[in-house]
Amino acid sequence: MAKAANRLIANNKKARHDYFIEDTYETGIVLHGTEVKSLRQGKCSIKESFIRIEDGELIIYGMHISPYEKGNIFNKDPLRPKKLMMHKYEINKLVGKIKEKGLTLVPLQVYFKGSLVKVEIGLARGKKLYDKRDDIAKRDQKREHEREFKIQNL
Repeated sequence: MAKAANRLIANNKKARHDYFIEDTYETGIVLHGTEVKSLRQGKCSIKESFIRIEDGELIIYGMHISPYEKGNIFNKDPLRPKKLMMHKYEINKLVGKIKEKGLTLVPLQVYFKGSLVKVEIGLARGKKLYDKRDDIAKRDQKREHEREFKIQNL
């Protein structure tokens, strides 16, 4: 049986710029029917979202899912907190890592895996300003090197 390809809905480029991603996890998300229909149309943003652990549950805040046009009274609040599904022992591991090392949880991307909506979350450490500048300098240097290589091969 062939594996279904993951279809990307939303990507959080800002998270990779602002944080060092130490580990990633795949979680499910609790949604209502019209939210899934809106996601199928690609109407989702996770740029300003963050994840907290409350009462042993993962909750994502600030994830914006636009209301479904044909959903009328069934539409939910676009910014409502949504529960992420993860095994209890995995959540307990995350709690320990967050408390001891000063790490945080950030959503990296939202995608369909088959017919299910999944959220990839990252265990992240914040970057300092000089780290961000260093990354930008490396990226520019790599781009310049590729440009020179391309010119030499013409």
